[in-house]
Amino acid sequence: MTIETTVFTFKISVPFEEWSAVYDSQENIQMNKERGIVCLYKGVKKNDPTSVILIEQGEEGKSIAMFQDPVVKPLIESAGHIYDSTVITSYF
Repeated sequence: MTIETTVFTFKISVPFEEWSAVYDSQENIQMNKERGIVCLYKGVKKNDPTSVILIEQGEEGKSIAMFQDPVVKPLIESAGHIYDSTVITSYF
């Protein structure tokens, strides 16, 4: 098993605290736990309250697969995440 660190940068259409509350919800925590995904960091850009960074770690491909899951996409968007603005970078 290779551990991968995945960095997501994206725009949000709601205040960061509102997006973060959805990300930190029990439903999302459970989904991440089931897939072995751990959040290392999430934050909002200092000079742009619409720009977010999210850093997750897990087994290779797991974070990206969850993000691209058509069942999960509506949940992501309902949190205020502008799905098409997302840039994904992976590191070993």
